[in-house]
Amino acid sequence: MAASEARTVDIRSQHPLWDERDSDGRRAMLTEILAQVSHAAMQGDTLETVLKSIVDCIANRLPVTIASIILLNESRTHFIEEVWSGSINLEPPTSMPWPVSLGATGRCIRTGRSQLIADVALDPDYLPGHNAVRSEYLVPIRHRERLHGALNLESTRSDFFTPEVCAVFDAIAEQVAGAIHMTRLVRELEDANRKLRELTLRDGLTGIANRRCFDERLAADWLRYLHDGKPLALLMVDVDCFKALNDAVGHLHGDECLRVLAKLCSESVRGESDLVARYGGEEIVIILPGCNQDNAVRVAEDLRKRVEKLAMPHPDSLAGPCVSVSVGVGVALPGMELPSVDLLIAAADDAMYAAKARGRNRVVATLCQTPAG
Repeated sequence: MAASEARTVDIRSQHPLWDERDSDGRRAMLTEILAQVSHAAMQGDTLETVLKSIVDCIANRLPVTIASIILLNESRTHFIEEVWSGSINLEPPTSMPWPVSLGATGRCIRTGRSQLIADVALDPDYLPGHNAVRSEYLVPIRHRERLHGALNLESTRSDFFTPEVCAVFDAIAEQVAGAIHMTRLVRELEDANRKLRELTLRDGLTGIANRRCFDERLAADWLRYLHDGKPLALLMVDVDCFKALNDAVGHLHGDECLRVLAKLCSESVRGESDLVARYGGEEIVIILPGCNQDNAVRVAEDLRKRVEKLAMPHPDSLAGPCVSVSVGVGVALPGMELPSVDLLIAAADDAMYAAKARGRNRVVATLCQTPAG
């Protein structure tokens, strides 16, 4: 007996219940498997989990040595992912992505029709992955007019893929197509909802976070500050004499000035934990979690200098011929008895107005103060 024949006998012995059943018993078994696949198609947190449970169900219950679902890219030119289960390891004919111009699986996609290969040795497109495989059945996975990929079944038997068995696999492919379609719909809906939420948290003029986003983030950072005992700094950045700038050169120029300032503020932050947001009008705020007063002042002073260095003309500023900013720095330090985050906002706001009062174009810092009384 040839080695490949020995392997075939060994693999067939893994499914004695199939061989021992009569036609009615096999029909009942196929119906049961189809019901299990239908149930599996509705379960799982991810598409990969769903597909893996389906191919496992097929490979574990039937004399199929390989059951796989091979997914296409959006343009249907390449296979990009395969989820499989089976009792033998196949040597892939090529690495992913795999063009649909190759192989019997590619032919299934190119023609859009199921492919029954009773003898793989006689098929011109079959790409051998294991010498024990004798037959193959390929079914396009299609939802309406959209092809998602192919259901691939390979067997060491040449007599397994009867019309009745193939009809069940056709139905399974429809279940897989429905599962893929629903999963992608959910994913697209989640993406749309995420983008919509991002839009509701972005300022339309500057592209940075808006007041709502700032309020949510500062509230969360304040709770972490109270819990972890790390400093929390807030910078309030205000364009000096902004109304006079709008009056002198127009609101379009003032808007562009705010966009430039927002960009500079975004470039000044230290990492993803920091947040830059438009607070209102010409005021921009920067949250710096874990930042002490010295480092917060350093960030603020660097920003002030960068604005000054741009030398954007301001014909009616009391602080000089160019656009400048006054920055207030409020800092809450560990151990302070501070009942509300409003004290941090008030500290940054008071410091910003102190910078204005001292001649503008400067940074003033202050620590939060416990309210009197």
